[in-house]
Amino acid sequence: MSIYRIHFTWKSKEVTLSAKLLDMTHPYFVSIKEILLPKASSLIIDPGREEFEKTFGKANHLMIPFQGVSLIEEIDEKDIENEKRISAFSIIETERKN
Repeated sequence: MSIYRIHFTWKSKEVTLSAKLLDMTHPYFVSIKEILLPKASSLIIDPGREEFEKTFGKANHLMIPFQGVSLIEEIDEKDIENEKRISAFSIIETERKN
């Protein structure tokens, strides 16, 4: 089974998330379902993770405009299990260029 990593811009921040289902048949949006949130560590508090969960954590279905998507990766689930470190998402502050 494949896992998808979607890299996109949301409110001037670069966001990467993982999901099991991806549909690109809509003419203007990438449809994302079954979002995979990383397991929380009891020792380390990640403010980026907290912000992500507040924004997207309760969503069952996201529709992201194509213009905001920079990269979509399809990865075999077995390859993800073999990775030493998985970062399912990250939020990076970027400055807007006018």
